[in-house]
This record gives sequence, C-alpha cells and structure tokens, in this order.
Amino acid sequence: MVQPAVHCFLPPPPGAPHIPFTKHFHLHVPGVQPSSSNPAPSSLVPRTVSTQGQDSRGLIPLGDLMCLLLTLPKTHHFCPPQLSLDPLGPEWDCPLGSKDLEEEEGPWGGGSGLPPPGFFPGSWSHEVGLDCKGSPEGAEARAWTVYYYSLLQSCLQQAGLPETQDRSQVPRTGCPGAEVTLCILGSPCTFLSVLLEGGVQSPGNMLLCLSPAWLTKVPAPGQPGEAALLVSKAVSFHPGGLTFLDDFVPPRRATYFLAGLGLGPGPGREAAELARDLTCPTGASAELARLLEDRLLTRRLLAQQGDVAVPATLAFTYKPPALLRGGDASPGLRLVELNGKEGQETLVKEEVGAFLHSEALGDALQVAVKLSGWRWRGRQALRLYPRTELDPVVDTVLALLEKLEEEESVLVEAVCPPARLPFPGSPPPGPELALRICAVVCRTQGDRPLLSKVVCGVGRGDRPLRHQNSLPRTLEVALAQCGLGEASQVTDVRRRVKAAAEAALAAVLALEAGLSAEQRGGRQARTDFLGVDFVLTVAGRALTPVALELNGGLCLEACGALEGLWAAPRPGLVAEEAAAAPLVETMLRRSARYLMEGKQLLLLGAGGVSKKFVWEAARDYGLKLHLVESDPNHFASQLVQTFIHFDVTEHQRDEENARLLAELVRARGLQLDGCFSYWDDCLVLTALLCQELGLPCSPPAAMRLAKQKSRTQLHLLCRHGPPWPAPSLYAVPCCPLESEADVDKAVRQVPLPGVMKLEFGAGAVGVRLVEDAPQCHEHFSRIARDLQGEADHPGIGLGWGNAMLLMEFIEGTEHDVDLVLFGGRLLAAFVSDNGPTRLPGFTETAACMPTGLAPEQEAQLVQAAFRCCLGCGLLDGVFNVELKLTGAGPRLIEINPRMGGFYLRDWILELYGVDLLLAAAMVACGLRPALPAHPRARGHLVGVMCLVSQHLQVLSSTTSRETLQALHDQGLLRLNLLEEALVPGEYEEPYCSVACAGPSPAEARLRLLGLCQGLGIDGPHYPIAYFLSHFK
Repeated sequence: MVQPAVHCFLPPPPGAPHIPFTKHFHLHVPGVQPSSSNPAPSSLVPRTVSTQGQDSRGLIPLGDLMCLLLTLPKTHHFCPPQLSLDPLGPEWDCPLGSKDLEEEEGPWGGGSGLPPPGFFPGSWSHEVGLDCKGSPEGAEARAWTVYYYSLLQSCLQQAGLPETQDRSQVPRTGCPGAEVTLCILGSPCTFLSVLLEGGVQSPGNMLLCLSPAWLTKVPAPGQPGEAALLVSKAVSFHPGGLTFLDDFVPPRRATYFLAGLGLGPGPGREAAELARDLTCPTGASAELARLLEDRLLTRRLLAQQGDVAVPATLAFTYKPPALLRGGDASPGLRLVELNGKEGQETLVKEEVGAFLHSEALGDALQVAVKLSGWRWRGRQALRLYPRTELDPVVDTVLALLEKLEEEESVLVEAVCPPARLPFPGSPPPGPELALRICAVVCRTQGDRPLLSKVVCGVGRGDRPLRHQNSLPRTLEVALAQCGLGEASQVTDVRRRVKAAAEAALAAVLALEAGLSAEQRGGRQARTDFLGVDFVLTVAGRALTPVALELNGGLCLEACGALEGLWAAPRPGLVAEEAAAAPLVETMLRRSARYLMEGKQLLLLGAGGVSKKFVWEAARDYGLKLHLVESDPNHFASQLVQTFIHFDVTEHQRDEENARLLAELVRARGLQLDGCFSYWDDCLVLTALLCQELGLPCSPPAAMRLAKQKSRTQLHLLCRHGPPWPAPSLYAVPCCPLESEADVDKAVRQVPLPGVMKLEFGAGAVGVRLVEDAPQCHEHFSRIARDLQGEADHPGIGLGWGNAMLLMEFIEGTEHDVDLVLFGGRLLAAFVSDNGPTRLPGFTETAACMPTGLAPEQEAQLVQAAFRCCLGCGLLDGVFNVELKLTGAGPRLIEINPRMGGFYLRDWILELYGVDLLLAAAMVACGLRPALPAHPRARGHLVGVMCLVSQHLQVLSSTTSRETLQALHDQGLLRLNLLEEALVPGEYEEPYCSVACAGPSPAEARLRLLGLCQGLGIDGPHYPIAYFLSHFK
C-alpha cells in the first residue's frame, strides 16, 4: 500500500518577513473507489489547511497535521506506520534557525527558567520547611523546589498514599559513612516507582532531593579529583508509601546517586555537575547521557550487537566522534562521513538514491529525515516522505546539513511497516490504533541485563504516539486491543522483546567498559537501567520488535504510571512487581561495595578449595584481608595483605590464643575494621578475639552454645517463652555421649531409631542412623577408634575432641535456611530444599533453590531458624540453620554459626544477587548489610553431589574436573568443587556439586537429569531421578 506524501516546509529564517502560506496534503489511497470524499488519482484536489493554528514560529504543530492523514478501509485492525522518533520534548516541531540550542532554556542552557504553571488538584499542607540551612536558594530555584514538592504530593495523593510529614524541625542524626544512603535528584513523577520501591527494600534510606541546594560536594581525602556527596535535606521513603521531610545533622553521605539529566526545564546543569566525579556509585552522568541520547551512536551500537533489530538508516555525519569512526559495517546502517557541509549535493543525491532503492529498506514505504546529536534530542522537526520521492528527501538532507555542528548527523531512516494484526470478528469502530512497546531493563549482579517490565502505549494512528500522551497498559492488554490475544503469540512477543531489550543494555554496558573514567563522567559512573522503545513489525513471517529509541526516565515513568494503578491496596487487585525492583537491588549492591571498599579485615582460617571464591571476591570488593592460618604453606598466604601463621586447632587453649593473637595484631600495627571467620574450627576463637580487640561479633558464649550440637538442642528445649512460638517447639530431644556408659543412658532417654553424630562435626562426617542399642555401641566404638584427632580427618572439628551425641530421628523433608542478622533483626533469609540423604550416613545428594514449599511453610522454616538463633544469643552475623519440616512443623537439626558451606553462597549470589560473604564482612565491621528487604529469585537451580565412592571412575575419565570446568565456563552447568583430590575413604565428604539452571524447577531438573545421564553421574547405585523426586 502506497503511503501519502506529507510535505512539511521549513519556516522562514529569523528576521525574514512573514509571508502567509497554505500547506497541501495529497492523499492517494489505491483501492479506494473515487467519490466526493476520495477523488480518483487523476483528479487529485489539494486540501488546504488554514494556518491559524500556527505557532509563533510559523509552524503548524505536527500533531494537528497528523489528524488530517488518510482514512483506510477497515478490513484489518492493525498498527499504522510507526515514527522511528519519539519526540520527548514538549513540542514536535522546532525551527531550524541559527540560534544555538545550547543557549535556550533547558538543563544545558544558561538558565532553567521558571517551572511551568502547574495545576495539582488536591489538598495538602504548604507550610513545610523547604529551606535548607546554609544553602539559600534564589527565587527561580525556590520556585522549582516548591513545584517539585507539590508534584510529589500530587503523585502520592493520586496513588492513594499519605501526605509527606514534615520532621525538619527536629534534625535526624545518623552515622555518616556507616549507613546506606540512596539519593535521587529529579522529578518525583519520573522516579516515583524507584522511590516507593526503595522505601520498601531499604526503609528510610531512599532519599529524594527536590533541590540541588540540599546537596553538597566536598573533596574526598586521598582521592584527588573526586568528591563525596553530602545530603543535608531530603524526603525519605518508608514502607507503605510513608514519606517524611527530614533534615540531617550531620549530613548523610550518599552511597548511591541518581540524577534526572533529561532535556527540559529544571535544574539540570546543577544535577550534571553534582553527578560528576563522585566517590560514590552513580547511575547516570551527563557524559553517559550524551552518548546514549545520540541516536546514531546507539543505533550503530545496537546494529552491531546482532540481536537487536533497528530501522534501516542512512546517516550523513559531520566530523563524527571517535566512537563512530571506522569499525565494522553494520547491516542496514550506512554511515557517510563528511568533512564539510558545503558542496555535498552530488554525494547526497547518490547516497540517498542508493538507499531508497536498497533491499535494506525491505517493505518500508516511507522514510523519515531527522537530526541526530545531543543538541537536537527531542527538539528537531520530523519529515516523512514516500520512498519513491528522491528529490524532496535530498533537498531536506541538504537543508539540514547546514545546521550541523561537529559530531552531529542527518539521518534518513525507514519507517517500519506496521504489523497487521487480524482482529477476530468485526473490528471495533473508530480510528486505527498505534502500538508502542516500552521495556525497562536493569543491570544486575555480574553486570547481567534483566528485563524488569514491559509497558505499552496505545493511541490513535493518525496522531503521534508519545510516552506522555498515551495511557500505559500491559503488553497482554495492548496486544489484545490490537487484535492479538492468543497466549502463545503474546508469549513469543514478550520473549523477543526481552531478548532484544537485554541485548540492548548488554551493548551499552560493553561500550561503557571500554570508556575511561573521564569519558563516563567519573570512576563510579555506570548505566544501571535503560528504557528501550520498540515497534512491532513483521520479519520472516514473525512479529519482530524493532528498537526505535533508548531512554531512561520516560520508560521508567511509564512503568511507574502503570504501577500507580496498584500503589495503594484495593480489594481484588494484586500488586504488580515494581519495575524498579532490580534497579533498587543494584543500588543497594553498589552501595555495599562502596561502604566496604578499603576495609581492613582479619580472617581466621582460610579453608580449602571450596573457599577459593573468597580471595577473588575480596579483590573485587577492594577488601584488605589479613589472614590467620595453621598451614604455613597455604596458597592463600600469597593473596592477602598480612599472613600470620598460628595454630588455631587447639581449642582447649582458645582463650589464651585469643590474647596472643590480639597482641600480634597490635604489634604489627594492624588497624582493623572487623574480624570474622567462615571456618568451623575458628568460630569460637574469632568471637574471643573480637572481644579482646573490641570489634563487633556475637558473644563467645553464644558461639560455644551453637557450636556444640547437644548443648544447642538442650538449651533450646528449656526456652519456653514468651514470646510465642518459643524456641523449645523446634528443638529435638538428644543426649551427649562421652563414654560407653553414656550410650546405655542415652538409649533409655532418646527414642530409637536415632541419629548419632560428632558434637563438633561438619560435612556429615561420622553421622549415622542407628536403630537399636547394639548399633549405637558399634558406631560409638568405630568413631572412638577412627576419628581421634585433627590429623585423622582435618577440617571437621576434631580439634574439639570426638565426643558424640544421640538425637531422635525426625521424619520429614530437609531444608537449609541461610540467615543474615544484624542487631537481632532478620535482614534476609534464603531457603533451599534437600533431596533424600544416602542412609545410613546422611550424605547429601541433591538440592534445589529457591524452595518449592508453599509460602506459609517457607515462612515457618524462616521463623524457626530465626528464633533458634535468637534463642542461642546469635544476634549478629550470617548463619546456616539445618531443619526438617515435619507434619507438626519445623524441627531443628543443627545451627552452623557461619556462612553456609558447599554451594550455598554461590547459588544465593547467582539467584538473588546477594553475597553472603560480603554481608558477613559488613556485619563484622559493624555495618548493617545493604540487602533488599524481600530478595526475588531470578530463576531456579537444581544440583546433585558427586561422591568419590560412587563416581571415582567417571571423575577420573569422561567426567574429569577439566571437563566439568569446561562445561561450567560454557554456562551448561554450575560447578562447585568441594575437595581438591579424588581420595576414597570410609568417612567421605562430597567431591563436587553439579547444578543446572532453568526458568522453572521442572526445566532445571530435566536439564540436570539429562546432563547426569550423559556424563555418567547417574546410575543404578546413584539414581539421580530418585534424588530429584523430592522437587516435583
């Protein structure tokens, strides 16, 4: 179908006499029978439009012109041609006169001007303290502060949330430099989604500054050229949408800063300067914004990515920036570098002619001509021409070339043909509808992009469709309104949008990784979220999203507007997950790194090969580790700041050793911020040493209580509350065993079958199911003979002795709960499910995370673990609690008063983006870990253990360590190596963990089962399908 011509004429230059004129629109629609309203092509009648609607520059707003475009026969309900530009400024058309846009009012101009005369319906108090002591504002800046405060109140009120309470008369005190402070400077409307989510994930730490005067940059000691950012006044956000206007004395130090840097009026220049060269992480900078808002640069970037479709584009670029020079050719994107703007007529005509006839345009019937460059973002006129009209396109390109400055471009690009969506039955009356897809994608743990939310706009096809002139709705609703309601097709569109949006952010992150700190606007400047605008078109008989624009705030604002439908609880509505949730998690993660960078930590016990991640993580986080270790030749001795060789295995001398180590620390002049351990042998000694050095830690008595398994259970059995439910409800009857005589006594007190285990053991070594008294005596004698001291089996706690206990055997499913506690408060909990253990030795076989339990059962396990820790006096730290879920509720197996072992730290980091190692280090420094209040898993992991006794042959041949590592590096499995050597023995621990990821537990389980069968891990004596059966 041939599209109509739309001829938009340039306005007269400034100062030229005004000459009245009319504009003609030739409407030609083949297939429409001639009539009085649709004359035949041979008798086209010019349609005259009055110029009374012209603005002061002699232009008719393009929005009005679009209303005059063609009427099509209603045989299909479809999306009309999409403009590959979304003018984000307040106007569609802009005069291309000689005036430099840098001089106009706006964030990069000489002055922001006064705010628009806003009308905010509603009622709230205006008697609030918006002045910031010591930072007076001028009349213009004050007007913006009042405007933004009123806008915030209007947004809160329309979302059904309470008015901001003014607490500024009583300044808030805190611990500058020791607390998370997430600071946003920008429009409340743009960032409301982030602010509300931050109030949930980190209550009281998400701050909105309504004026640059509320912030101060101060030079950072020891970091030349960088500055710390101090917050003197802000609106703080809390759960339930509660907000408070607060003053801070002393000022809070920002640990993360995000400023609104988009075009438009407002204090943009000050925001850009505040964001530059900060010591704290920043989520945006003027330098990065200039790159991302350059349409040609980002389009080339996406075209080179290969996974993102972009409109075919011809670009004439005048003295292009270094990032656009050279490089590989991009499919569908032609760059013509110009060293001058004059005398280019022949070149332009040749290039445009070749482009209009090239196959790259596909089925496109129209092209758009526009300008590209930071100056023109959101301010340029858009001109549409039929693909068949060469001369008008050439003339427009030549006219626009005269306006270019260095590093700017003129683009000629295809207008993506619409995806015709057949509407079931008769299409609804009214104009054709246009659809625009907006995707918000966030940077997550490991710099991996994650699609956060998709929001669509639907509007009249005869008018420009922009972010703020269409109502946001979900992808499913929008596609259904355009005639696509089949679930499988909608799922496919969402999958394609997700892949393209995540690939777009990956391309941006790759670009930034190659930039210098100066080019990014600071050492800590990164892009943490991105908005990608798409239009749907058909490519290869498939609905394909084509990326039109990259932006930040507008897509985020659209998502916030959609979420506003559920901001306040209403009956029958289910709250949507916030688009900003992954972004806030990234803010917290980067804040934690910032707070911990350069911290001096004493670590007791290096551990084995399973803890190799510690040294890589410490280097990545910038931690300064000082190691105390019994093995003088340990590989980690070369990876730390200070290595202290000291025998930590003689636990009868822990008090004395703590005093000796404290003297060594002082003698070496170590200025420690914290001291911690993740190694079972060193936990009590660590608590004693922290006590000697005056460093934060759980009390030594609590560590001793948790370390000895029978004492843990017997102590909790006596804790009847209040409060209720009391810890005694989770404890299991048991009896300590130190001699043969104790065995006879225990058999009479503990119901059989029972479980015998080492009092201070680890890794399930020496654990056994016993069914009668003879088995109890036999196992006690075997352990007394085989495991007498540390040398018999290093690393399982034999330095404490080989005393045992007998406890009742509990039927039920086994689970691990990994907790983060600070000041007795539960900050985070992660529940995993274990498969059936290999009896009679209780060796772990399989695991799944996150748990497949119902939410109520999961909550019961978390509360059981939390209350048992509190009952033992464990108030600060990262703890691993093993429980069984019985028909009567959770029952405690044991408490490990340290970070979970095996694969747990790795899995939690992968799925939730939370690093238990970093959390433990923060607690050790007396800092509240920067964790999201409700971490969300980003997938599922299912894994199995490999044992030397069962897999020695395959681990020595086809499934060697090198083979498994190669599969891990390819992303086909997750490998956690737990032992260095393949050494068989009666008391064995797992050699390694092999896991597969998936979007669902079922898919992860199937992948793992197939992989184990292919690698030879599965077998008659090690039935993987049975071990995984618990996870169905």
